[in-house]
This record gives sequence, C-alpha cells and structure tokens, in this order.
Amino acid sequence: MESATAKWVFSFLYLTIILSVLFSLHFQIALKLIIGHHKPHLKRSPDLPLRFRDDGTFKILQVADMHYGTGAVTRCRDVLPSEFDFCSDLNTTRFLERMIRSEKPDFIAFTGDNIFGTSTTDAAESLLRAFGPAMDSGLPWAAVLGNHDHESTMNREELMSFISLMDYSVSQTNPYAEDPAGSGKGAMITDIDGFGNYNLRVYGAPGSILANHSVLNLFFLDSGAREVVQGIRTYGWIKESQLRWLRGVSKGYQGQKQDHQLAEGSLSSRPPAMGFFHIPIPEIRQLYNQKVVGHFQEAASCSLVNSGVLQTFVSMGDVKAVFWGHDHNNEFCGKLDGIWFCYGGGFGYHAYGKAGWPRRARIILAELGKGEKSWMGVERIRTWKRLDDEKLSKIDEQSLWELE
Repeated sequence: MESATAKWVFSFLYLTIILSVLFSLHFQIALKLIIGHHKPHLKRSPDLPLRFRDDGTFKILQVADMHYGTGAVTRCRDVLPSEFDFCSDLNTTRFLERMIRSEKPDFIAFTGDNIFGTSTTDAAESLLRAFGPAMDSGLPWAAVLGNHDHESTMNREELMSFISLMDYSVSQTNPYAEDPAGSGKGAMITDIDGFGNYNLRVYGAPGSILANHSVLNLFFLDSGAREVVQGIRTYGWIKESQLRWLRGVSKGYQGQKQDHQLAEGSLSSRPPAMGFFHIPIPEIRQLYNQKVVGHFQEAASCSLVNSGVLQTFVSMGDVKAVFWGHDHNNEFCGKLDGIWFCYGGGFGYHAYGKAGWPRRARIILAELGKGEKSWMGVERIRTWKRLDDEKLSKIDEQSLWELE
C-alpha cells in the first residue's frame, strides 16, 4: 500500500514538472511570436492639435521618395563612382536628420514610396528605419503611400495601419466622420477607395483669437499604385469616392459663422488647404513648355485615367497648393488654373536620380496675418528646397499664395 502511494506521488510530481516545463516553453515561444525580443511599447504621441508657433508660422518638411531598403547593406543608385562604395540607405537617414536639425520644422510630410518594397523582406523593419529620424525628433509627422511601399510583406491597409501606430505619427488609415466646427470624431469612413485618406487641421497661434480654430487644412490622399485599364497597365489615380469625401470636408467649412474673424478683415470665410499625395495628375504635362520654378527634366509618370482632381480642387476653392513626388528628377512648382503643384524632388539614395545631382527636400512655410491685437488666419504660403550638399544649399524660394 505504501509502495503504491509512493509511486502515485512520484508520478504526480513527475507530471507536474513536465507540465511546468511545457508551460514555460509555450510562454517563451508565444512571447517571441507576439512581441519579438522587445518589451511591449506604447505609442508616443505628439502634442496636439497641430498648431502655428507664437511667431505666426507653421513649417512643413516634405520628404518624397525615400525608397528605403534595409539600411547599411542597401546600396545607393545613381551616385558618382567616387561616392558609391560608401553610400547606402544611411545617407538617406543622415539627410533627414540634417534637414530636421537645420530647418526645425513643425511637421514632416512623407509623400510616398517611403520604402522600396522589393529591396526588403520585412516591411515593418524598413518602415521603422526609414521613419526613425522623424520618430527620434518627437515631431508630428504623417505619410501617404506610393506605388512601391506595398511590394514587400504588407498590403496597403496593413502599411497605413502600422504607420498610424508609430511614435509621433498623426497618419490615419482612413478618415473619420467629423464636424468641421468641432473636435469630435465619429466612426471611420469605409466607403472610400484606398488607404491613407485624411485631413489634418492646423490651429491658430497660442493665445490668439483663433487658438481654438482650424486655420489651415492638410489633405492627404492615396493616389494608388498600379492598375489595368482596358488591358493597359497604368499608374493609379485618385478615385471619385475620395474626391466626394474631399468635397464634403471642404463644404463643411462653408457658411460657418466666423463673425469674430471677419470683423478683423484679415480672413477668408474658410481656412485655406494644401494637398499631399504621391502620383501627379495628368494635367501636369501641360507645363512641359511653360515657365516653372525648378527643373522639369523627366517625363511625368501619371495615370491614363483623368479622374477630375484638378477640377475638384478648383471648384472647392480652398486648395492653394499641392505637393507630390514619384518623378524623382522633377522638382519644380508650376501653376494650373490658379493652383500651384509642386514636386518634392528625389530624397532617397536608394531611389533613381542623376549622378552628381544632389538629393533634395522641400520646405513649405505658412504664415499668419497680424491683426491689431492678435495673430489671425493664414496670410501667405511660401516654399523652397534644400540640397543635400555641404551647405544644405537653399534654392528656388517662391511665394505660392497670398490672401487678397
């Protein structure tokens, strides 16, 4: 009897040890599968809302076409032979860090092809490295997708969802139903094409009479990737559902009661807006033989489909300037039907370019008007470019819009 009891106790202890070992192994494996080797991380958020500075300015750094791969082992394209051996994605990282330190922007806008999908086997890791300097800076930033971001291990919805969860990102997978006059948000809008359509409001200067009001809208749109139209492969385009949403947002600002603003005589009845997306609209080709500010030295790669983006912007009346990328060797601003359309210029070193022609970035500066006692609404928008040379040379400074 005692022998049977001893065997039972031994068996129980043995089984307990085996189960403990299996549980420990299961826990360790699950932990690695779920969160890798890192501790759980809560997203760090920027100070919101986006807001003009005390000096009445709001500065945006536009970064177009980083084409980030995997970092130090991803080689540069189209650089001088003397530069090639020591050139990698890290050159892109250093350029972004230099721009942030030099220009001290309030906000960073990434306009697509942030990573080059075919050059990485881990899209998430590439995104973390590509946007690393922006996250390290603590500045608010936002991104849209280009036609290469999704060519790795994430589809476009997954990419935008991941980007929206990164530190200090104010990107959105898609827009929320909202009241233009308030700050509340409803459910995410789902009946819209693409991923990465959203509006960011920029509020007035601290202490001004417009401190609690949006004085500038930043429209971000997904211009797609590649599509087939009547058997012909072409680039993507902004769809009617996106334009319908955009018209709705703009219309929501019309007719708002702004008596306190109009009394100062320094504001329009609704805030001006700027647009950000990746693929140019077809009408940009009309500027090939026209006067532009900058270089038009590459055939514009647009969709075969003209979905009426320009007509929509014109009819809305609040869009004053639009910024995109895609064609790396184009870095000009040109005017179409009263609206300025500007290329960012190729930023990334793993992107195609021209050997001996510096990579570049665009700066956009919005400035408030000054009332008798307070900063008012946006009075002008200016832009210029910086070259990734020894001095970060400043070129092509111009005015894009002024309140009349």
